[in-house]
Amino acid sequence: MHDEASVSVMRRALELALGGRGHTSPNPLVGAVLVRDGVVVGEGYHAQLGGPHAEVAALDAAGERARGATLYVTLEPCCHTGRTPPCTEAILRAGVSKVIAAVQDPNPAVRGQGLARLREAGLAVEVGPCEAEARALNAAFFTWVTKGRPLGILKAAMSLDGKIATRTGEARWITGEPARRRAHEMRAESDAILIGAETALRDDAMLTAREVSAPRQPLRVVVDSRARLPLSRRLVRTAHEFPTLVATTPQAPGDRVAALQAAGVEVLVLDGPAPRVDLGALAGALAKRNVTSLLIEGGGTLHAGALEAGIVDRVAIFVAPIFLGGREAVPVLGGLGAATLGEAWRLSDVAVERVGEDWLFTGSVVGR
Repeated sequence: MHDEASVSVMRRALELALGGRGHTSPNPLVGAVLVRDGVVVGEGYHAQLGGPHAEVAALDAAGERARGATLYVTLEPCCHTGRTPPCTEAILRAGVSKVIAAVQDPNPAVRGQGLARLREAGLAVEVGPCEAEARALNAAFFTWVTKGRPLGILKAAMSLDGKIATRTGEARWITGEPARRRAHEMRAESDAILIGAETALRDDAMLTAREVSAPRQPLRVVVDSRARLPLSRRLVRTAHEFPTLVATTPQAPGDRVAALQAAGVEVLVLDGPAPRVDLGALAGALAKRNVTSLLIEGGGTLHAGALEAGIVDRVAIFVAPIFLGGREAVPVLGGLGAATLGEAWRLSDVAVERVGEDWLFTGSVVGR
């Protein structure tokens, strides 16, 4: 157990870390607080990719007051030179006497080595206060580093009877404006958005974070095994402005691939269980492009395929207080589905929140 004072300061560091949300990927969100004689003398967070890390920002804010202080940081300080010099050396130069980290960095280039460097230099080191919160804060980073794929979040808006579109394909708008704004916030915080060809053909969506202030737009990814996406769709027409990738298969006609590429769309050809794109391979390819978080906004077929492929870690389901009914209406999950209750996908850490007139259900996928 950690004392209440340490937990309180670490929670402040976690709060600070949120200031970099949407700006630091593929780097993690990190916050830092310096305390000397019970008084906060410096605070900082990692504000943007390539900029000073949280520890350095806090040290700069503290100046000479950092000497003899305790540094609280939400992630183990780095000890290698990447986009910036190692934070461990800045900590030592500043004369900090103790470092308390919430969690060890999963990156093999750092893992345990940053803390070891500080201990070897004579600093007192502790690890653990608010560890669960720190891991949750950087779930995308931890997934990217340890699993070699992005954190997958399945996001959908559905009726009370589990439909995401009517029998005629109408889907706008099942939920109200507050829910749509929250969905755009999710887009702004994601590195990439994934949809299927059917959704792209039906909705002609832009897949941008338009209703919020977004530091950058996510990569737009379409799973399209035959490269059917028409050049007239907004995703293609705006490809020079907003990065767009079509994931397809060797079965895609060469002229269709060439036409998309000429329009500014990147085409990624992946082998898979014919005639579908291998979603696991796609997730791995995106990870190599430094995509750490993937918002899956497809139709029922893509949702089911993503779950089957094991690339969904969390769900965020908006539920509107309406019924659509009808056997031909589009369900939130397609495919064959579970044959027995024992085969159902199960969630943990489920939370429910009112968003305008709608409800938002979130949870972690724990398997079948």
